[in-house]
Amino acid sequence: MSEAMPRTVGSEAMLRTGASEAVLQTSGLARSFTQGGATIHVLRGVDLAIAPSEIVALLGPSGSGKSTLLQAVGLLEGGFAGSIRIGGVEAAQLDAAGRTAMRRDRLGFVYQFHHLLPDFNAIENVVLPQLIHGAERAPAEERAAELLTALGVGHRLTHRPAQLSGGEQQRVAVARALANRPALVLADEPTGNLDEHTADVVLAEFLRLVRGEGSAALVATHNERLAAKMDRVVRLHEGTIA
Repeated sequence: MSEAMPRTVGSEAMLRTGASEAVLQTSGLARSFTQGGATIHVLRGVDLAIAPSEIVALLGPSGSGKSTLLQAVGLLEGGFAGSIRIGGVEAAQLDAAGRTAMRRDRLGFVYQFHHLLPDFNAIENVVLPQLIHGAERAPAEERAAELLTALGVGHRLTHRPAQLSGGEQQRVAVARALANRPALVLADEPTGNLDEHTADVVLAEFLRLVRGEGSAALVATHNERLAAKMDRVVRLHEGTIA
C-alpha cells in the first residue's frame, strides 16, 4: 500500500491481505441538506476503505446516514464533498456517462425492497442487466440460472415476482446484483423486510455467494447479530465512522 494512502478505516485489512488498491476508498466524504432554513449535516467527513473480497457491515441506527453513504458510494446522486475512489478511479472525475458505466461495470446493488421488474420472471430479472452489460443471451441465461440455483430458487426460474415469497424475491435481487460479477456489492438493509429465520437464511446465502464470487461488499444494517457474521464491522454515528 502506498505511503500516501490515508489510514482510513479498512487500511489495516488491506495490509493483512496484501492488497495494493482498495475496491472502495472514501476520504472526507460529506453531505449536507438544507431544510426549513436549517442545514442538516448527514455525513461529516467519512474515511473508509474496503479491501478486495472483504465483506464489511455498516452498522448504525436509523438516521445515522447509512443509506446516504451507500447512495454516495453507489454514485446515485450528487451534492457530496470529499473523495470517492472505486477501483482507484476518482468519481469526481467522471461525467454522467462515466458514472453510469461505473455502476454497470463495477457495482451491484441490493435494497431492503427487492425492486424486481414485475412483468419479468426470475431468470429474466437476472438476465436483463447482463444484456445491458453486453452479454449474449445464452450465456446470460446460463449465468442467471447458475446464480438462482446457488441461492436455492432454481425451481422458480419462470415465476414472476408476485408468485414468489419475500425470501425468494430477495434471493432473485441478490442474483441480479451479482450477475455482472461486480467488484463491490452495496446492500442497504437487504434482509430488513424478512422475518428473522428467513433473514438468517438469505444473509447466509448472500455471504456465501459473494465470497464465492470474489466480490467485496458493504452491507448497511442496524442488526448487531447479522453484522457479526461479516468480516468486519464499522459503525456510523451522527455522520462519522466511530
